[in-house]
Amino acid sequence: MDFLPLFCQLQHKPVLIVGGGEVAVRKARLLLDAKARVTINAPHLDPQLMSWTEQGVLTVCAADFHPELLDGKWLVIAATNQPEVNQQVFNEANRRQIFCNVVDSPAHCSAIMPAIIDRSPLMVAISSAGSAPVLSRQLREKLEAMLPQHLGQLAALAGKLRERVKAIPDKLARRRFWERLFSHERLACQLARGQQQAAEQSVAELLDEQPQSKGSVTLVGAGPGDAGLLTLSGLQQLQQADVVVYDRLVSQEVLALVRRDAERIFVGKESGRHCVPQQAINQLLLEQARLGKQVVRLKGGDPFIFGRGGEELETLAEAGIPFSVVPGITAASGCAAYSGIPLTHRDHA
Repeated sequence: MDFLPLFCQLQHKPVLIVGGGEVAVRKARLLLDAKARVTINAPHLDPQLMSWTEQGVLTVCAADFHPELLDGKWLVIAATNQPEVNQQVFNEANRRQIFCNVVDSPAHCSAIMPAIIDRSPLMVAISSAGSAPVLSRQLREKLEAMLPQHLGQLAALAGKLRERVKAIPDKLARRRFWERLFSHERLACQLARGQQQAAEQSVAELLDEQPQSKGSVTLVGAGPGDAGLLTLSGLQQLQQADVVVYDRLVSQEVLALVRRDAERIFVGKESGRHCVPQQAINQLLLEQARLGKQVVRLKGGDPFIFGRGGEELETLAEAGIPFSVVPGITAASGCAAYSGIPLTHRDHA
């Protein structure tokens, strides 16, 4: 990780932009949206910057850069077309331990400006650490089309509900409430249409609703190792799970997709070495589900090919625990396909 993703609160804090051209305009617009106190340092200004100056939106120092301009600043952006000036800004900012962004020069950045999707208070930032800004913008455009506008209203509503939800004593019940809130289609429509009173009624119903006490188990095939071969349904289950019980053949790339606060339990086996007997695994799944948790049993390849998924489901069925199965790409076909070997080629199979 070259840069730590970090959201900065810059309201009413002084920042400096060195440069007065089109790039400076773009950076100033973002900083003004964040309600920062912007100072522009440039001998010549773009007409938009001049307009903002006349409106009193920002201040201008119409002179060459000098280090004293950095005093008291929280952030500085170097956006000139003179590499030696940008280098000087970067050096002086580093000396004063002030975060600095030098436009189009990742090697001279202690901070970078990501591509942003604004659904305030919900924000999504995408960065390639300066390596491929066009790719970041393309990803932003795709996500913009996917993320509905009402998400900001939903996030704001969640902020107002936090104290009330904290009063729910059980941690798991609190998380279940948030999951129901964020996936509530009627509430989403009400927020999108501005139906505030109806939205409040929907929230009240959710708060009064009693969550199911019984958990469930989903048997998920992790594929032959490449995270790109995990199914979309499998990914969704990993993101929703409270507990993930996984085997030795599940790759680290797939495990990295598990929700961060989910509990992970390793029950891997090798030939002749069963660190957790199958009967103990069956009981573990039962115990976790009876606690009301959403359990994912994650197996390499497909859970029904050379796996004992059927035995595990028999145990769950006998105990009345709800279960489902998400098939995976078995290693037999996955590895063959990656090697360019068609298993059913009519001349060679």
